[in-house]
Amino acid sequence: MTLRRRTSRAAFTLIELLVAVSIIAVLLAVLMPGLGRARRQAGAAVCASNLRQIIMANAMYAENNNGRYCPGATDIRGSNRYRWHGTRSNGNGPFDAARGPLTRYLTSDGRIRSCPSFGQYARRFEAGNGGYGYNNAFIGTELVETGPGLYVLRSDRTGVQVDRVRRPAETLMFVDSAFVSNHELIEYSFAEPRFHPTFGTRADPSIHFRHARRANVGWCDGHVDAHRRTFTWSSGLYLGDPARFDIGWSGQTDDNSLFDLR
Repeated sequence: MTLRRRTSRAAFTLIELLVAVSIIAVLLAVLMPGLGRARRQAGAAVCASNLRQIIMANAMYAENNNGRYCPGATDIRGSNRYRWHGTRSNGNGPFDAARGPLTRYLTSDGRIRSCPSFGQYARRFEAGNGGYGYNNAFIGTELVETGPGLYVLRSDRTGVQVDRVRRPAETLMFVDSAFVSNHELIEYSFAEPRFHPTFGTRADPSIHFRHARRANVGWCDGHVDAHRRTFTWSSGLYLGDPARFDIGWSGQTDDNSLFDLR
């Protein structure tokens, strides 16, 4: 008769298994914040690249349009069908990015690339702007100065002449944007200055500090950098607290110096 030899197999005890699970949990707890930060930093870098592309597209638009930047909202008080990021068939419909004034100067499909950190936040409103706002008040229109800091609108059918921007490295063109309305965040395609240039009253803010409480800012000379919020305010008209959503302005002076042409 043949005797079979018993072989013993090593196995984890319950205590050893619990120790292994605990070690894995500790490692995950250590690694996850770092991975989250890396993901947010990568999103901010992609966002900055998007802004550079839009600024470059606007510069090329100006080269082909008598040295004038793209209008931000042509006939906004009339048909209200045109924005810098698209066109729509009626004043209440969605914007079609394929028919936007900057389309031919962007990628093959002409669409504004969306900020990776924005889509999770906002309700669709002015779809197609990618979460970016244009300095429409000073760059996307043609203004005439009537007094210190006061202007009248000459035309919204054209942007400002490039050579009128005296401080291109210090004049905002595009920025991370959003708007608070009815206690929620919505898309918004304009970067509002601290004061309305044609009214002189304070505007509701629309710069969105969504990258670790910083906003990517694109300037008229083409460079992009990140800024912290230094001020916010609410008129109360749109129902909601901009501070709660990290919306406000950067800069140390309470004026339009980061927006205007002076």
